Amino acid sequence: MSTVANIVNGDIQKNGVPASEAKKTDKSGDLDKEAFLNLLVTQMKYQDPLEPTDNTEYVSQLATFSELEQMTNLVASSDLTRASQLVGQYVTIKEVDETTMEETLIGGKVDYVTVENGKAFLNIGDGKYSIEKLDSVVDEKYLNAYNLANEFTASLHELPTLANLTTSYKDVLDNLTKIYDDMDDYQRGFLTPATLADFDKYKERMEELLHTEEA
Repeated sequence: MSTVANIVNGDIQKNGVPASEAKKTDKSGDLDKEAFLNLLVTQMKYQDPLEPTDNTEYVSQLATFSELEQMTNLVASSDLTRASQLVGQYVTIKEVDETTMEETLIGGKVDYVTVENGKAFLNIGDGKYSIEKLDSVVDEKYLNAYNLANEFTASLHELPTLANLTTSYKDVLDNLTKIYDDMDDYQRGFLTPATLADFDKYKERMEELLHTEEA
């Protein structure tokens, strides 16, 4: 098949389609349905009248589009079914910072499911997350222990460095100590060895500072 290449409003036409339109793709890198149809219609419109496209080629392209549409609808339906089954369950969601590529896990109970543009979203608390970001389905005990460990670690990291620690942070450390003492063995298992080592260092340093003040 040959096509007539034109320049319209300064935009090179590729197969009768502006280059900017020909590049229209979805996030997976494939042509979306709208772009596929636009491309097909424009090919028919701008085909070389002296060398027209064989009808069998159009049929083949339409069949390809039909398969693409069916696959897209099947995936959307499957995602919605999967998401609906998670309502009331506890899950973890993996968020990735596009700048640093740092991964963060967010946990909570799925309150309800919404659908936007054919995609299913899990609504957890005040957040809304694509089903594609689902990391794990967990039980409530696991999630509570996981969140408790995260909160403990975050509070510990908010303290100044050991060199800058003062007795004014005694209440913070006392509170962390109470939280740790109230944890059972299962919950403590979610604290990393590095976190526990830092916690011990801060407690030792605070004891040194208090002893110095008393002296």
